[in-house]
Amino acid sequence: MLTSLINRKVASSVARVASSITEHGAHHLRSFHIERRIKELEIDLPTAPLPKANYNIVCMSGDTLYVSGHLPIKGDGTLITGAVGPDDAGLTVEAGNEAARHCGLNIVSTLKEQLGDLDRVEQVVKIFGIVNSQANFKHQHLVMDGCSDLIMEIFGKPIGYHARSAIGVNTLPLNATVEVEAIIKIKPE
Repeated sequence: MLTSLINRKVASSVARVASSITEHGAHHLRSFHIERRIKELEIDLPTAPLPKANYNIVCMSGDTLYVSGHLPIKGDGTLITGAVGPDDAGLTVEAGNEAARHCGLNIVSTLKEQLGDLDRVEQVVKIFGIVNSQANFKHQHLVMDGCSDLIMEIFGKPIGYHARSAIGVNTLPLNATVEVEAIIKIKPE
């Protein structure tokens, strides 16, 4: 009796999957996993940003996608600016962390636009973060956790678990608080 029940449930599941493939196509089914996770996490992806100068937003070489530096542009289009640092004039680590999270959101939006299917991401290989820092600031790694934590939330282990570098500089383009690049290994279509 238990075997019969299991067989009916399996047959029902197979029928639903086949129906979904017929109705929506295999592409829809394949992209369901990461898209569903983003929805479950109640994450709103912003519009993918455009380059701010004369460069490509991404460059593909073989199965590797090199993602150009992304700035902390919020969903409403405003850019988070200013240096992070311990002095009164500097942004807090928490504000820098939030800026890095926005960089990550913009990177994910770019991946979605360029790949069409976030399930094509086989591995987030490396994140490189550049933090606009006051001279005495020594916690760039904590700022960059904003981006890394977002990538792990969305892609999980092992896909989202990445290598990372975080450096501090005395200025960034447009006085952005953070700029983040990524190297992504892509599954074939």
